Formats: sequence, C-alpha cells, structure tokens
Amino acid sequence: MEILHVSAECYPVAKAGGLGDVVGALPKYQNQLGHIAKVVMPMYRTKFLYEHDFDIVHKGSFGMGEYWFNFTIIKERTNKLGFDLYLVDINGLLDRESVYGYGDDTERFTAFQIAVVDWLSHWQHRPDIVHVHDHQAGLVPFMMQNCFAYRHLSAVPTVLTIHNAQYQGWMDWGLSNYLPNWDSWQWGKLDWQGRINPLASAVKCARKVTTVSQSYLEEMRSNANGLESLFEYEKGKCTGILNGIDAAVWDPAIDTYIAPNFTHTDAAEGKLANKKILCDLYNLDISKPLFVFIGRLVHEKAADLLPQAIYDSVYHMEGKMNFLVLGSGEYWVEQQLENMKSQLVGYYNSKIGYNEKLSHQMYAGADFLLMPSRVEPCGLNQMYAMRYGTVPIVRNTGGLRDTVIDYGEPGGYGIRFNVASVGDITYSIYRALEMYKQPELMKETIATLMELDFSWETSTAQYIGLYESLK
Repeated sequence: MEILHVSAECYPVAKAGGLGDVVGALPKYQNQLGHIAKVVMPMYRTKFLYEHDFDIVHKGSFGMGEYWFNFTIIKERTNKLGFDLYLVDINGLLDRESVYGYGDDTERFTAFQIAVVDWLSHWQHRPDIVHVHDHQAGLVPFMMQNCFAYRHLSAVPTVLTIHNAQYQGWMDWGLSNYLPNWDSWQWGKLDWQGRINPLASAVKCARKVTTVSQSYLEEMRSNANGLESLFEYEKGKCTGILNGIDAAVWDPAIDTYIAPNFTHTDAAEGKLANKKILCDLYNLDISKPLFVFIGRLVHEKAADLLPQAIYDSVYHMEGKMNFLVLGSGEYWVEQQLENMKSQLVGYYNSKIGYNEKLSHQMYAGADFLLMPSRVEPCGLNQMYAMRYGTVPIVRNTGGLRDTVIDYGEPGGYGIRFNVASVGDITYSIYRALEMYKQPELMKETIATLMELDFSWETSTAQYIGLYESLK
C-alpha cells in the first residue's frame, strides 16, 4: 500500500511533542514491512532544512479568502529518514523557525492543508490511504470529499489519528471562505457547537479514527474538551492503537547523546556514570536518588503542581532526594521553577527550554521520572525512561495506565497514583524513596524495565490491518 501521512510535526525535521516522534517513526516501520509510506509537512526554517538537499517536485497556487498564495513542494533527496519526506513552502506563512505559537496559526495550517490537497489532486495516481494527524491536518478529509475541485479524491480512504483532543483548531464561521469552494449543504461536517472545528470535522469525515492508546479512547467519551458526545456517537469507527518508540533512536547501548552507553547487563554502572555527569553539571548529590521531569510546563502535564510538590518533598523528607526539571511552557510556571534554584541549592535545578541531548542524558542518569499528567493520551516519556532503566512515577490515566504497572501489584515495575495533586505526587515520591532503599528491588526493577518491549512493530501491524479493512 501507499500511505501519505499529513502532519504538522515530524522528528527530526521539526518537533514540539510526541506527535513529532510518532510521525518520525511510524512511516519508517511501515516501509520496513514493504509498504510505501510518505510524510508531508510544512517547510519550517529548521536546522534539518539547511543541512539536507531537496528537489522541487511541484509548484501550485490557491486562493484563501481574499488572499492568493503560491506554494512549492520539495522532497528530501536521500531518503534520510527511511521514508519519502515532502515539505510545503508558503512564503509569509510557513517560513518560520517554530512549529506553533504564532497569532496566524489558523491561517498557516489552513493554507498548509489546502496546498497538500491541491498537490494530491495533481498526482497521476491515487495513494491507498491518506493518514492525517491531529487538527492541523483535520480539514483534509472534508476538502477531499466536499470541495468541488477535489471531489475526484473522495474515494481515497482517510484515517485520522488523534494525539491530543484538547487542541481542536477552532475557527469562527467568518473564516469559512478560507476553504476552496465547497458544498454548503455539507456545512454540518465542519460545525461543532457553532464554530468550525477541524478536529471534529476529521472525526466525522475520516473512514477510521484512531487514538494513541485504548485507555485514552475510553476517556474521550467523558473528557474530550467538548467532543464527548461526538466520540460516543462515532465510537464504531474508533480504535485505540498504542504508540511505540523508535528502538533504533532510544537505545542506551548505542545512543550517541549519552556517555557511557550501557545495556541491561551493566545498567547499574552505566546509569551511575550518566547520573554523575548530571549531578556534576547541575550541582546535585549523586548519593541521593535523582527525580526528573521532562516535558512541557503546561496545565495538562500538571507542571503547575511541580514547584509545591518539590518543596514539600525536600522539606518534609529532609532533603533525601534531588530534582532536575527540563522543559518550557507557561511563563509563570517557568519563573517559579527558576526561582527555586536559589532556594533549594544542592537539592534542585532546572533547565528551561528544549534540549534533545540533555533529555537523553536525563533518561539515562535518573533514578525516577515524574509524569503527574492530568491528560496523557499515550505518553512516550515513560517508555523512553523504562528503556533506559528509569522507574516511571505516573498518574493513572490514558496511555500511562496502559504502559505502567505499579510495583505493588504482581509483575509491577513502576509507581502509579490516582489524583493529579501535590499530595499524591509527594506520597509517590515517598514510595520511591522506600523503593530506592532496597538495592535488590531496584536492580530487579531496572532489569525488568529494560527488557520491556515498546517498539513500533506491534503498533505498525495494527495500523496496516486497519488500512486493509478499508480496501
């Protein structure tokens, strides 16, 4: 089969979260099974763009409201990522360094989607599947089926994967003229609660809908930021497929970001050496357990609870641990975390921003990973941590529930708690300290973690099976 993935992110081209990791790995594994998987995404001005060679494969133009845009599709020349990578260039809209965060993001991603569908309409053949990811590609199924110029694409099956339903791309109806001429009788396929909702539109129009874990699929029927009844109504075409991780990238035995490398046979020595690098760099005590948080400092990740939970843990547990935080997000959370550095010297440190190398080093050197998420559709960080022998401390939600078993249960290897609260987080840290006091338990747990298989093979086969059901 030939599969075209449409996404706003793809690692290592441009990444803001787990979406980028998934789109950077899934097509590669689909190709390894003998299929032809491709990715098309915006041409941001990133390091990857300037370090690789591209060929122009298409030029086109389209109107969006009162504006007219020219666009260019370029293709990476060497198949560097293990699949064909196409970038959409639209001057004035997509020529930015960052993926998100601009005041005209609605215009940017609407134009990106129009360009993709227009390009697809000029292909000499049709792909077997168009697989769209999140709301930034959510209007593609509607346009393929209901825009007059593109209706010849309506027979191509579309699949939507929802990586995070909290973000839906809402647009006022006054912007409906952004879309190429469309059948106004089909307005209901765009509308949700009086606004154009690209994610809701994709749920309605796509042949199949997947979420990135089975538990998240079930949770969305009661907690989907206003789309609960839609997911209940459309549940017959929805499937939960757990994300995998790219085992070739996340492998402590060969990871070029860490030193020294290690396997499950010498994990104690390898993790200690990597921990020493972190402790020396951030003024922490190597003799104490190291707790880390890696991710976006936003409400859904419960990052706002971290400052108080860290304070309470240090003071009430007599400073028997270290904390290191890496991430960026809400400014006031960043400021709180930065201000704590002078108040908890020797017990805590932070690095505000995104740093791929440091994140790998933290997975390798930490003893425990904190993931107190209020919402976690799948979660990849806990899988990365376990691959590197770091014990995950997670809230019992979404994909965290599907991948982490509490060590108090038979066969367990992590720590789970039920409520995103300071109290539950600090109690879990206390449980981790008790676990850390038992060297044999820690050794056995690390060995168990590193032998768990969260690779993409199983998930890839499930996606292929889903595609084949649409033939």
